[in-house]
Amino acid sequence: MADAELNDQAEKTMSKKFEILPALHSVAEMHLTYKVKVPKDQWPRIISSTDAFKLLLPHYDDQLDTRELFLILALNRSNRVIGVYHVSSGGISGTVVDIKIIFATLLLAGASGVILSHNHPSGNTQPSNEDLTITGQIEKAAKILGITLYDHVIISSDKHFFSFADEGYIGR
Repeated sequence: MADAELNDQAEKTMSKKFEILPALHSVAEMHLTYKVKVPKDQWPRIISSTDAFKLLLPHYDDQLDTRELFLILALNRSNRVIGVYHVSSGGISGTVVDIKIIFATLLLAGASGVILSHNHPSGNTQPSNEDLTITGQIEKAAKILGITLYDHVIISSDKHFFSFADEGYIGR
């Protein structure tokens, strides 16, 4: 009798496992897209922090003094801009930067390099401790993935900027 009960229980367990399997096939389908709208020969080339600043400034949409934004420039091997991506919007004194979002975007675009950027609505372009920490974390992750972090540009509401690369904070 014990063997029959064990067999019964084993069959019930197996049937439960097989009932679960069809549910595994009904998961959401993901589509990740990257669309190039500008011919490659028209992609701007970044060769200095000033170039990055000039290209990024219009993407802040008159929000330099109202809220903190975090943007990235994805670059190809020739330092041509593949695209600009708005990573996050925050409040007057900070924004959340999710490194996974940054690298998902860069990998999808096939980027070889990146320039980070955010603004300080206060007008002070000096990096905070949080700015230094997140830049260091992104730099470490980028090295693992074979992506070069070229710079992190902090833009102020009075349209001045601080460059991590120019000040020796990148690649130490």
